[in-house]
Amino acid sequence: MNQKDMPIKETRSGDQNHGDDFHQSRREKLLLQAGRTLNSTTDYEELIFLALRLVCQAVECEAAFLFRFDDKLRNRKVRLFVEGKPKLKILRKEIGQDISGWVAESQTTVILNDPESDKRFDTEFAAQLRCGVKNLLAAPLFSRGRAIGVIQAMNKKEGDFNEADQDTLMGLTDQIAISIDNTQLIREARREALEKEKLFEVAAKLSAALKLEDAIELVMDSVRELVGFDAGGIFLLDDEKGEFSTVYSRGYGSEKEKSLHLKIGSGLIGWVASHGETIIVPDVSRDERYVSIREETSSEMVAPLIYEGAVIGVFNLECDNVEAYDDHSVALLRAFGTQAAMVIERAKLHDQIVNSRALEEQLSIARLIQSDFLPKSDPVVNGYDISGINISSGEVGGDYYDFISIVDDQLGIAIADVSGKGIPAALLMASFRASLIAEIRNNFAIRTVYQKVNALMYESMEAGNYVTAVYGALDSRNNIFTFSNAGHNEPILLRANGDVELLSGGGAPHGVIAQQTFTERPIFLNAGDLIIFYTDGVTEAANPSGEMYGEERLQEKIKSVSLKKSSQILRDVYDDVKHFSAECGFSDDFTMVALKRLP
Repeated sequence: MNQKDMPIKETRSGDQNHGDDFHQSRREKLLLQAGRTLNSTTDYEELIFLALRLVCQAVECEAAFLFRFDDKLRNRKVRLFVEGKPKLKILRKEIGQDISGWVAESQTTVILNDPESDKRFDTEFAAQLRCGVKNLLAAPLFSRGRAIGVIQAMNKKEGDFNEADQDTLMGLTDQIAISIDNTQLIREARREALEKEKLFEVAAKLSAALKLEDAIELVMDSVRELVGFDAGGIFLLDDEKGEFSTVYSRGYGSEKEKSLHLKIGSGLIGWVASHGETIIVPDVSRDERYVSIREETSSEMVAPLIYEGAVIGVFNLECDNVEAYDDHSVALLRAFGTQAAMVIERAKLHDQIVNSRALEEQLSIARLIQSDFLPKSDPVVNGYDISGINISSGEVGGDYYDFISIVDDQLGIAIADVSGKGIPAALLMASFRASLIAEIRNNFAIRTVYQKVNALMYESMEAGNYVTAVYGALDSRNNIFTFSNAGHNEPILLRANGDVELLSGGGAPHGVIAQQTFTERPIFLNAGDLIIFYTDGVTEAANPSGEMYGEERLQEKIKSVSLKKSSQILRDVYDDVKHFSAECGFSDDFTMVALKRLP
């Protein structure tokens, strides 16, 4: 329906003469002026300013405002022009059953020369205008057969608004609506071009970012420039744990950032992570899922970061204004998010590679430390065949064995295992070795050596760490081996006659109890007797079905090869354990010592 053909639903003014040639001529001149004025700019805000100023001139009023329709927005921007003011005032208005809402719904022009007597008059919004409303004239805006907004003129300078003013305003609204539509198209085209250009620039920058921290910084900067936010963050998921492990945020402040984990679990962020869908919350006060840690936030948009079909993280954007985000924001963030997800995954992979290389370098140093305190060769002792073996599982372990010269005909033999693996275990073992050797030099009694070593380890180790060890002194002249076992695997004593005895007795592992006492035990070695010392990497090696090699299997193997040289005994045991574990390999270091009295 043509706007000018619509009946006037409400008019509260005196009778006017609309056929007067003077008024007709004036309207024609106004329409010509309107065409020139409205076509003079393609800037949207300037166009609205000119259009509202033109309305005030045409119907001779003091003020006018305009709002655009948007079915998705409940709270709309209202642009107010007041005569004599250099720029528009921007207000926000919830469109309801007031005059503007009625005009929008009925698409009919309204004249009210006594607005306060009308129940549809919004006194609260009138107070926000701060210009008083003694009378008003409101008309819908149409373009291409659809309503796009409402214009309202207020406060006729002389007298009341009349039908002549109504005809004049209706004549202007067609041109204003078309100009607004065209300018909006131009604005959107320019915005789209700028966004594409910006996306291209961002892609170029992101392609150069290798470190995860740098990539996240660029992503956050780009999102703020492209979409906008007052506070925001990126929450990355841990693939293995299936939960958020990394948070990068802006705009919350240091104190509030500590509370961000509250948003992750039951809030919008958690919902988006589990559903993989974007959420726009125009007004956070109306969404029960919203978790508030920032009082200024009025609206929020949360979007998933998706890589190869899987959610790897979540964007969270918060704005101080209500209804700050729309479908265009979602489309823009989705286009950008695809790039961001690829860059983040690439950066994570890069960081993993860099960290892996750094760790490998550290492990290499730790292996050097470990290799330095392992014996370089087997000891030569009259009447005895002694050998040791340490084969790394790949990681740096906490296994240690040593041959320590004490005095003539006295050789110290030690085997130990530190809780844990890697560099900390290697450093802890180095500390244990240094303490042990120092106390051996100062004290001959094994129980005293152990007590002092234990005290030192207790002071230097963190709670939960410990060292198991067997240390003994071989008196090769008298064929006596005196030892103490600090919670370690019990060495196997295989007598020449085939009897087996496990060497227990001593005390708890080092570093567990501050004031620990130890006992020591002497054993006479007959010709052909064999002692096998070992760490748990031997007996706990598992086969593909999860079965461990075990102590019983170890004893049987030792019996079968006991007549061989010590070094060959150790090699045969290693081969047997390796064959048993098959493709599972060793999960721990393989460490053994063989002490054999020659026949």
